[in-house]
Amino acid sequence: MSVKIRLQRHGKKGKPFYWVVAADARSKRDGKYLEKIGTYNPNTNPATIDLNLDSAVKWLHNGAQPTETAKAILSYKGALLKHHLDGGIRKGALTQEQADAKLAAWLEAKAGKVDSKKEGLSKAQADVKAKALKAEKEVNAKRLAAAAQAEADAIAASTPAVEEVVAEVDAAPEEVIVETVETPVAEVETVTEVAPAVEEVVAEVATEETPAAEETSEEKEA
Repeated sequence: MSVKIRLQRHGKKGKPFYWVVAADARSKRDGKYLEKIGTYNPNTNPATIDLNLDSAVKWLHNGAQPTETAKAILSYKGALLKHHLDGGIRKGALTQEQADAKLAAWLEAKAGKVDSKKEGLSKAQADVKAKALKAEKEVNAKRLAAAAQAEADAIAASTPAVEEVVAEVDAAPEEVIVETVETPVAEVETVTEVAPAVEEVVAEVATEETPAAEETSEEKEA
């Protein structure tokens, strides 16, 4: 029986999640499997891989053939390197301690690269968030400036109307004063018209009284 190490799809639609399994090469992709040796989640950045290294190497020793994707995962986690080092131990080219030291050094270097990548991604995400925040602040500042300008324009547009109302209020008392002044002037004109008539009456009375006085004087002389 030939065995393949391959991925078995799980997860929701649009968000796949895979199991790394050792299965009979004749079975369906998502059918029965012999052993689950890890998981692979491509939805994270970087992808999250959990692999049982010893189980993966055991199946490789037994002749299991990984698919291309599974081979990349095994190489990423050091399973192929360990399989190669174990071959060197069997041939006597390496001791177990030397093989373990090489594998540990490789895993440490790999972990450093992964951590560096994560830090770079975190920094990039922080930069993106900072730029987005800056852009949002600029947009808000422009909105506030536009609102202030609109309010200033509204006040400027209403100023002439206010000035007209003030002008009307200022003009109203002058008209009242004019009317008040005109009324005494009319009365003075009436008095002026009456004065000649009074003077005429007085003159007539004086004329009538004068002849009587003269007649009395003549009688006395006679």
